[in-house]
Amino acid sequence: MTAQTATRKQPLVSSEDYINSLRGRNLKVYLFGELVEDIVEHPMIRPSINAVAETYDLAQREPELASAVSELTGERVNRFLNIAMNRDDVVLQNKMQRRLGQLTGTCFQRCVGMDALNSLYSTTFEIDETNQTDYHERLKLFITEVQRQNLVIGGAMTDVKGDRSLSPHEQADPDLFVHITKRTAKGVHVSGAKAHQTGCLNSHWLIIMPTMRLTENDKDYAIVGAIPVEAEGITYIYGRQSCDTRAMEGGTIDVGNANFGGQEAMVILDDVFIPNELIFMNGEYDFASMLVERFTCYHRRSYVCKSGVGDVLIGAAAQIADYNGVEKVSHIKEKLVEMTHLNETIYATGIASSYQSKPTKSGAYLNDDMIANVCKHHVTKMPYEIGRLAQDLAGGMVVTMPSEKDFRSAAVGGLLEKYLKGRAAVSTENRMRILRLIENMTLGRNAVGYLTESMHGAGSPQAQRIQIARQMQIEFKKNLARELAGIDERKREVLTSEIADYFGKVFDTKV
Repeated sequence: MTAQTATRKQPLVSSEDYINSLRGRNLKVYLFGELVEDIVEHPMIRPSINAVAETYDLAQREPELASAVSELTGERVNRFLNIAMNRDDVVLQNKMQRRLGQLTGTCFQRCVGMDALNSLYSTTFEIDETNQTDYHERLKLFITEVQRQNLVIGGAMTDVKGDRSLSPHEQADPDLFVHITKRTAKGVHVSGAKAHQTGCLNSHWLIIMPTMRLTENDKDYAIVGAIPVEAEGITYIYGRQSCDTRAMEGGTIDVGNANFGGQEAMVILDDVFIPNELIFMNGEYDFASMLVERFTCYHRRSYVCKSGVGDVLIGAAAQIADYNGVEKVSHIKEKLVEMTHLNETIYATGIASSYQSKPTKSGAYLNDDMIANVCKHHVTKMPYEIGRLAQDLAGGMVVTMPSEKDFRSAAVGGLLEKYLKGRAAVSTENRMRILRLIENMTLGRNAVGYLTESMHGAGSPQAQRIQIARQMQIEFKKNLARELAGIDERKREVLTSEIADYFGKVFDTKV
């Protein structure tokens, strides 16, 4: 633990506690080529902080949903820090994620940390079982402390990768994958960079992890460790988002969603030290694929959060139809039905994966991998269609509307008040606000989390297709067809046994 976290007497409870915990840290953050003095008050960054802060307030308002009793401490902790030790724990993660999507309309940035802790819990147990290491006990001590302090964990998996045709050790520049540069009796030093790091500045700790299957030659890249966000040697470069500078213009209409936003940054690690007690993998390259696959299994079904964001966008589309006076038109209602169908399909597959969770050797529950990949594959497509339909219902004004400054001006404000009117009973400003929200979610800064992140987060579409192909069980299904067609020469009891094994795998029960 760092001096700052180790000396904190009281755990963070409220959103105010959380926001105050981010003040006064010595972070090296660059935005537009300039060092940011205070991320908390920066108008482009603050909405992302507010989104994380909502996770604290939800835990207070709805503790059964957003908190859980920890198996490690016996105390109630934020659900994002809890290790899921039964099926209900996994399911409630999804229900919480959808609710937070509804409340923020954006990425609330904590799923990656939750999924990192859960995947590490089972993986470290099995590393220790094989190698007689003590990573699992180290991890449990770390989790216990962050639960006690109620901190935010960021998971850092995605390396910048360089030449994708080469493995980590073959790269011309070794820093294109995070790797160990020096080992000492007290720990290791690492260098490299992690890209697309969601909520990294809004976290208290980062857990770095390998990004892919590794070989023995990649041993120095098989490193997992917890690093304080303010650790010496880290530089953050804040990522651009579409329409992001609108937050610096003043006003609340043009930003679309003034209170909440997502956050992505690049994390540059230059000879950063990780002490032994915070190292959870150190050269065990043969377990890198297990960790990556378990993390992506959790994280791909975590994309049910997009169904919560989708709820907001469907509501905005229905609202603009109402403001335009066309809410009863048949094709308008049909498009809202289609948006809802797509949105509920995302949620259904994600939560189905969670309901079919099974225990690992560690006791932690892991959701169904096949359905998790189906969920994420839906997410690479369906939000785009929901967004297209929202723009369809909004009309062309969603991208041609004049600015809030024009609307507020003495010269032309009256003209916009008159000519941007929809239904007579609806204020022009309210109509503008809904149009800007639709723009924000389909083209603006929150389209980052709803669209492009939906495409590439937790692996691009082909990654899910590879996992689905691995688990299709084609031979089993061919046997079913041959049996019913009368061309299977094997005894029926053999096929019956295979069917029992299949349903035992899927439903964790006996047929």
